[in-house]
Amino acid sequence: MAAMFRALTAALLVLALGGTAPARAEDYPAHPIRVIVPLTPGTTIDILARLFSDRLAVKLHQSVIVVNRAGAGGLVAAESVASAPADGYTLLFANSGHAILGTLNKNLPFDPVADFKGIGEVAEAPAVVTVSPATGANTLKDFVALAKAKPGKLTFGSAGIGTATHLSGAYFDLVAGIDMLHVPYKDSTQLLTDVAAGRVDAVFAPAAYSMAMVKAGKVKALAIGAEEPMTEPLQIPTAKSQGVDYVYTTWYGFLAPAKVPEPILKKLSDAIGEIGQEPAIKAAIARQAITPHHLGLGEFDASIKRDMARLAPLLKTISRQARN
Repeated sequence: MAAMFRALTAALLVLALGGTAPARAEDYPAHPIRVIVPLTPGTTIDILARLFSDRLAVKLHQSVIVVNRAGAGGLVAAESVASAPADGYTLLFANSGHAILGTLNKNLPFDPVADFKGIGEVAEAPAVVTVSPATGANTLKDFVALAKAKPGKLTFGSAGIGTATHLSGAYFDLVAGIDMLHVPYKDSTQLLTDVAAGRVDAVFAPAAYSMAMVKAGKVKALAIGAEEPMTEPLQIPTAKSQGVDYVYTTWYGFLAPAKVPEPILKKLSDAIGEIGQEPAIKAAIARQAITPHHLGLGEFDASIKRDMARLAPLLKTISRQARN
């Protein structure tokens, strides 16, 4: 009878813990891991996700498959991960746009911040003010003056409402004291082509996104939203040096459903941190005009919350616009 009681107690404990025995990091991963990316192939976020996923597969001795699920400003990808089993086999590789999904979508079945754990930030990229030659602007001062002379007439494109490129453009609007019209795209691969053709006046995105077209002279990089100018692989002055207090950085990193067991999260975080220190990885990130930057468990979540607090006034404005 005592043995039966102990067995019953153990079974009830297992059920209370979610129906399975506690996860052991040494047994993980036992089958392929999927990394969900919220934008199309070839974008900065996709390039970074594949760079780290390839090395993660080697480190963990298991396949790591990148799956692109673009749509709804990152909502499609985030929801697919939030609804996946919290076992560490479905991860999200996101950027700054992920954290504000809840601001723009009040009836989400998940909380983009509370229902996710930041496994590891891997890089940061300041936004570059990139404009169409059709604007005639050769400096940031030229562009701001043009925008002030034509309130509501100049346009800036983004990968969708609430994405990092939307936030970076809206934030420039705020600090520069101008009023541009936001043009969200469903497929961001067409956006830069439209900027070059003059159908859209500007885009505020990491240098990696527009680097090839800037070098080819098809678009102009007027300023970088960082404390220091860019010197390689492009020479771009800061917005601050041209009279606009614009500093805007996009983070990139791995997230998981919040209920993934801590030992698995730590194993992933440690592996991602080690990969980020590899000279070849650092060089590959630098070639994308992005800065390697690691934040581990706890640190990454704290950084996201600080970023949300800093952008709170802007987010309220964007939220009102999204509802109208």
